Amino acid sequence: MLKDMFDRDSSLSFEVFPPKKEADFSDCFKILDSLSTLSPDFISVTYGAGGSNSKKTVEIASYIQNTLHTDAMAHLTCVGSSEADILQVTNELEKVGVEHVLALRGDKPRDMSEEQFEKRIFPHATDLIHFLNTNTNLDISASCYPEKHPEAISMDSDIAFMKMKQDMGAKMFISQLFFDNTDFYRFVERAKNAGITVPIVAGIMPITSARQIGSTVTLAGSSVPKKLADICAKYGDQPDEMRSAGIEYAINQINDLKKCGMGHIHIYCMNKPKMTSEICAAIK
Repeated sequence: MLKDMFDRDSSLSFEVFPPKKEADFSDCFKILDSLSTLSPDFISVTYGAGGSNSKKTVEIASYIQNTLHTDAMAHLTCVGSSEADILQVTNELEKVGVEHVLALRGDKPRDMSEEQFEKRIFPHATDLIHFLNTNTNLDISASCYPEKHPEAISMDSDIAFMKMKQDMGAKMFISQLFFDNTDFYRFVERAKNAGITVPIVAGIMPITSARQIGSTVTLAGSSVPKKLADICAKYGDQPDEMRSAGIEYAINQINDLKKCGMGHIHIYCMNKPKMTSEICAAIK
């Protein structure tokens, strides 16, 4: 059970995403097979905007849970969903024995108008968490933002929403990616002072290509410290060197977190088992 992992000083988990093409499913299962050999405490599966990948999410989560016998956590977004949509997915998850979800608002789908977005059924992740806690038996986790959600007016406001998520039934938090551990330590302290008592898991994304800085990282709203920016500037045109330097940066982040007593780590592994294996082998 996921809750048991907090009886230890450290844990390790991974995030994967469903393939966009049906033909890529066999490769996805091979990736999961490889990741399972690293004995993660759980593997989470992302969810398409507006629920476009919901069936794939359920299928992959079921494979993790029932074939690999590793705890699965299914992401669940609500930005384009009705209550019936949410219940359909949660019923499917419960049928296949997946008990854990990561409840998220999700990004606005490209085909959703501003009017539809403003009138959405679930305005915030807190509304989804409350709905799930009231209408399902699922264990609910939530996201948190060490450097503030991009739409939040302040860090205090964002942590207040975090407290609401806890009050609505979230049993643990997984952080958005970050690259400066000092930001995470400061955030955890502020969260605890605000009444957050459930565990906070550190989300780590290895940067193995300079292109990630301009895409994934920008969307996440995470800042890029000088040390990482210098690595990208130095090795951006040298793929092998960039990969090695990015992996080393992530390893150093994780080892520092563990040294400072924050050893519950969630790796955004981008469906790259070899990279993930290299990181896991170097964690102290």
